Formats: sequence, structure tokens, C-alpha cells
Amino acid sequence: MISVLLVDDHELVRSAIEGLLNDVDDITVIGVAKSGEDAVDAVVALSPDVVLMDVNMPGIGGIEACRRMLQLDPEIKIIAVSVLNDGPIPHQLLKLGVLSFISKGSPVEEMVDAIRQVMDGRRYLCSEVANNMVFQGLPGSNESPFSILSHRESEVVTLILQGKTIKEMSEILVLSDKTINTYRYRLYSKLHVKNDIELIRLAIKFEYIDNALL
Repeated sequence: MISVLLVDDHELVRSAIEGLLNDVDDITVIGVAKSGEDAVDAVVALSPDVVLMDVNMPGIGGIEACRRMLQLDPEIKIIAVSVLNDGPIPHQLLKLGVLSFISKGSPVEEMVDAIRQVMDGRRYLCSEVANNMVFQGLPGSNESPFSILSHRESEVVTLILQGKTIKEMSEILVLSDKTINTYRYRLYSKLHVKNDIELIRLAIKFEYIDNALL
């Protein structure tokens, strides 16, 4: 039996997915979590085989939660789930060690297939994500400049776009104010912007802001 930890901040979504997965003979949901922090704690407490992880989470966020879970257990099998299938996020999560990335619009059969495949140690990408990753960087693809950011820089961008203060970012990411500012000015340099206003304009232009505010 494959044990699954389900992480999503929407109760209706959690309940629906939990019910569907528990109807599958070889899968059981052993726990649910509604934030990134809860997910990390649940991994420690429950030791699930697979974590079905919503990317857009309150608190520390999905990327940071995945990073901390993989630090605790490099062998843990994580399936990232998101409503958005393009931009830098899928690539960053795969670089971290996440084995699978699927769309929230995927049918339950694809979710079940992803769970079984990662249990066997294989990667699984839904077709939309796979296609987007293949074509990123090709001439005419209009690749987002945000794709060059590290996962930590992307987290800082997301929190800036959410209107968080330096102090709030420090508390969420468990970093010093000085370190947050270092990441902030490093990403400014990479994106060729001078302040938060220019950052927001760039995020709107490349539709990155939709991902940050979900």
C-alpha cells in the first residue's frame, strides 16, 4: 500500500482528492496538511511514501517546503501540483529533487499513475509541463527572464509581489534581514530592475505575477 501525504490549502480540494485516492486499491492518504510548515511537520511525524504537494501554499510556500522535506529525507518522493504549468517553477522544483510535476487539471487517473511511477523511482511530468520545458529557450519562445533565478530568489520575488516586508520575509524564510536584502538586490541585478515597481511591471509583462499571487 502506497501511503500519501496530501498538501493543499483549500479544504474542498483536499477532501475531493483524498476521497478519490482512497478509492484506489493500492493507495491510502495517511495525512493532510494546509500549509508548507504543516507539510514539513507531517513528513517528520508520518513518514509518507509520497507527498502530493500544492505549489502555491501560504506561509513558507511550496518550493521552500519541498526543499526542507528533501533536506530531511533526500529519498522522499514528491509530486508537485499546480494550476500553472509554465515559467521557472517546474524546472526549479525538478532541480531540487522533486520527481513529478502535474497540473491541477489532470484527471485522477494521471495523478494515480504519477504516484505509482514515483514510487518506482521514475520521474513523471504531465504533457503540458513536458512540452513547456522542451520549448523553453528556443528561438521565438519569449522565455521569461524569471527562469534564470535560483529557487531562493524566486521565493523572495514571490514574497515581494505579495507585498511582504523585509521582516515578514525574514520570518517566513527563516533568514536574516541582511540575507533577504542580499537576495533582493541580487535578483534586481539579474532581472535588470532598480526597484519593486520595476519588478512588478516585469512580473506583469511575463505573467509571473499570476503565479506569485495564487
